[in-house]
Amino acid sequence: MTQKPTRLDISDEMIAERRGGTGKMPDDMPKWMAKSITSIDKFSKLTGNIVCWILIPLILAMTYEVFARKLFLAPTIWAYDISRFLYGALFMLGAGYALSKGVHIRADFLYRNFKVKNQGLIDFVLYILFYFPGLIVFLYMTTGFLQESIVRGERGMDTTWMPYMWPIKSCLWFGIVFLLIQGVSELFKSYYAMIKGKWPGSE
Repeated sequence: MTQKPTRLDISDEMIAERRGGTGKMPDDMPKWMAKSITSIDKFSKLTGNIVCWILIPLILAMTYEVFARKLFLAPTIWAYDISRFLYGALFMLGAGYALSKGVHIRADFLYRNFKVKNQGLIDFVLYILFYFPGLIVFLYMTTGFLQESIVRGERGMDTTWMPYMWPIKSCLWFGIVFLLIQGVSELFKSYYAMIKGKWPGSE
């Protein structure tokens, strides 16, 4: 006698998706808040769609390096720098989009059992107390690092190619800005969940 397969439990994965839903905003949400959430999420989606193309030059650079090294015994001096720069740019510039989709690492083993109002309250408080202050300080420090890198013409000293460092540092700066922008949307969603007991766009 065969046992009927049970439904796959993906509650852990779907918690963030419910938080980051980009469906129609509820009718009882203030129009300015609904418009802000929708506009910011669309912006993050656009940046995510653009940033994902970084994968193509990253793959091409690494493929070229492998063939040059293994087949022609002619390793490049630039592949290592290009790969880490492109990967870093992909990671940082796509962080805002990742936040909008709720795919950042979360400790949901307790959080997932809370009522939606409590989830919203926790997220709202954490965004106010830690997320925005931390990113603002990070942005301030990164601005100084970026300005100094441009003025000094800073170069990477750990490879013979010695690339300029300001391009990757500028990606870090823009990545923080994208996170701050998306954070506003997440803050509004958390506030709505805290008040109404449901995540906007999850229905």
